[in-house]
Amino acid sequence: MLAVYLNRGLEIRSDYPVPSPPPGEARVRVKIAGICKTDLELMRGYLDFRGVPGHEFVGVVEEAPDHPEWIGKRVVGEINAACGICPTCRAGRSTHCPNRTTLGISGRDGAFAEYLLLPVVNLHEVPPEIPDEAAVFVEPLAAALEILQQIHIHPTDRVVVLGDGKLGQLVAQVLQLTGCDLLVLGRNRNKLDLLARRGIPTARVDEVEELSADVVVECTGSPEGFHLARRWVRPRGTLVLKSTYHGTVEANLTMVAVDEVAVIGSRCGPFPPALRLLQRGLVDVLPLIHARYPLREAAQAFEHAARKGVLKVLLDVSP
Repeated sequence: MLAVYLNRGLEIRSDYPVPSPPPGEARVRVKIAGICKTDLELMRGYLDFRGVPGHEFVGVVEEAPDHPEWIGKRVVGEINAACGICPTCRAGRSTHCPNRTTLGISGRDGAFAEYLLLPVVNLHEVPPEIPDEAAVFVEPLAAALEILQQIHIHPTDRVVVLGDGKLGQLVAQVLQLTGCDLLVLGRNRNKLDLLARRGIPTARVDEVEELSADVVVECTGSPEGFHLARRWVRPRGTLVLKSTYHGTVEANLTMVAVDEVAVIGSRCGPFPPALRLLQRGLVDVLPLIHARYPLREAAQAFEHAARKGVLKVLLDVSP
């Protein structure tokens, strides 16, 4: 099959083996996949990944030996494949299973190929009202929803989202639904305008000097973003870290303790509500698509996705 392969660089391979599903898993023919910041970091050497990247996808189940009822269904999939038997899994924390593989990130080939494998328990059928171009956003939209799984945001809360990129855009749309006093800070006026057109207040970071917010969601993944977020969260407020950081970030943890700030790490989230938001039109993801490329042009797609100001770039994998 055709696949993108990372091995200290990006290769387009036409001879990559078509995977066969083991018990409990399904083979999915990928239709569309999305390039995210993690994929760009993997290409730069993050986690020393070797294999097929990609974890945002929509596809069709073609083979599921133990679950023939799934064949032909259009699906998206949760990216963490847990063992299901360890104490962590039995305690209901399968996304933190110490034995897990992660689609296109760790130990499991991903979605930048004609086919991928996932456990059937990870799959979610996509309602017919959701087009492929929107369904490919379910994984990052679920990640945005995870914030509301972890903390209670009151309608009276002052909430700041720091970052106007792909994830920041989705987080802002999700948090807008709570009725909170929301402000999104970024550096790109075109990106901020996408949110402003939805009635979300925005400002450039360099236009703001002092803030005091009940909740700050850090979506930049940069040390500067972390320090700004820490500065703007009030004492006894909550700082949500929604991005990973390349390398280490220096922080004054003494003042985190003195100010009694709650620091929440946040990553993967629930797929069913993400699908409902898209089905009901409560979140609009299509304006975030900046370009589409066929899988054979993945190198050009990665280059485009890395440009300043670009949001989502999609790969058309199968017709």
